[in-house]
Amino acid sequence: MIIEARELSRSYGNTPALREANLAVRAGEILAVMGPSGSGKSTLLHCLAGIFTPDSGEVWFRGRRLDTMSDARRTELRRTSFGFVFQFGQLVPELTVADNVALPMLLGRTRRRDAYRRAGEWLERLGLAELGGRRTGELSGGQAQRVAIARALVTGPRVLFADEPTGALDSLTGEHVMELLVGLAREEGTTVIVVTHDARVAAYADREVIVRDGRVTDPFAGQVAR
Repeated sequence: MIIEARELSRSYGNTPALREANLAVRAGEILAVMGPSGSGKSTLLHCLAGIFTPDSGEVWFRGRRLDTMSDARRTELRRTSFGFVFQFGQLVPELTVADNVALPMLLGRTRRRDAYRRAGEWLERLGLAELGGRRTGELSGGQAQRVAIARALVTGPRVLFADEPTGALDSLTGEHVMELLVGLAREEGTTVIVVTHDARVAAYADREVIVRDGRVTDPFAGQVAR
């Protein structure tokens, strides 16, 4: 397993978001995490990515305990081993498209010339080479999500976390974005964990798990946990 959640629980005040959740993800797998709004699926994703710390339980990444790592070490992992695509892209509006894609590498102290060269390669792969100098506010929703995919994959992450990546897009553009995301992830051997409530998005995954009332239905994780 590349990443596992074991008996994860997390609450916001008196409101439980996760209740002893178990999940196991194979390396190279594309996994859809489904469930209604408020079910706990985004909280689960944020715990797996080391953004949130669970109240109890464990998160393991490549055989190492993630939830007990220092904040600095978790931040480093998010910069080097994890990629992120969110519903609204969360691009930096003051920066150009090329700046946004190069940013993770620059934060990782990659040489500026090398960072922008690699950013350009990814923009070309996604059909965005001519937009490198534009501000992100000038982009369509589909273009912005393609930039977010380039930014997420440019560092060669082992795991890509996608939280409702097509939620702000029309159905045709959303399908195109998912085809790109899944195709590129398979080419790169990247594990993808995608949170969605859309069955059309989940259809791109190798398998699905359901989160409901903070509990995860994942028979495979139950077998691993034992």
